[in-house]
Amino acid sequence: MAGTVFLVPNTLGETTVESVIPSEVCLLIKQIKYFIVEDIRTTRRFLKKVDKEIDIDELTFYVLNKHTTPQQKSSFLNVVKKGENVGIVSEAGVPGVADPGADIVAMAHQQNFKVVPLVGPSSILLSLMASGMNGQSFAFHGYIPIKAGDRAKAIKHLEGISIREKQTQIFIEAPYRNNHLLKDIIANCNPKTKVCVACDITLESEYIKTKTVAQWKGKLPELHKKPTIFLIQG
Repeated sequence: MAGTVFLVPNTLGETTVESVIPSEVCLLIKQIKYFIVEDIRTTRRFLKKVDKEIDIDELTFYVLNKHTTPQQKSSFLNVVKKGENVGIVSEAGVPGVADPGADIVAMAHQQNFKVVPLVGPSSILLSLMASGMNGQSFAFHGYIPIKAGDRAKAIKHLEGISIREKQTQIFIEAPYRNNHLLKDIIANCNPKTKVCVACDITLESEYIKTKTVAQWKGKLPELHKKPTIFLIQG
């Protein structure tokens, strides 16, 4: 009988596991011996947060990143064929959402393996919940262009979609470019467009504010190197 592919949630930063991941999920994590991860070191650290008694040396890790070949990816599920359970762990939040783990999940479905998502924090959904924006219709776009001209066009395009479809638009940026992105949003959107900045979600330094572009002007928060989600609704 084949094993199960578990989608293992990670914390969104240096917060306690107990505050964001159910105890039942932690118990299940401790039973898994094979993990597909983006970075072995950070996953080891996470597992020690789950339970200090976990023997890391007894575990097997498969690295999944931009350098992983298709052949390597397909081999990761060989142990599932043999009846072993595998956990996919993201660097932060839930795997499979804005995360390379989705490729492995697709392969698992192709091979008819059972896939089980475990409950944990998703920065995308948590920011949407707290934004006060439309939670019935929304779209996550990941990273938008870096170049100034392309970025301005992308921001205006997303604002246009939001106005036409009455849909919340969600996107992110590399943490060291957050301040620049927020300035670009304020510079390119209509004064009445709502902008939510959701930063350090679930951490003690959590900051979540929704204001119109006009209200944000001259009062921008410091976001440098802080994990941040941006949401707009025209």
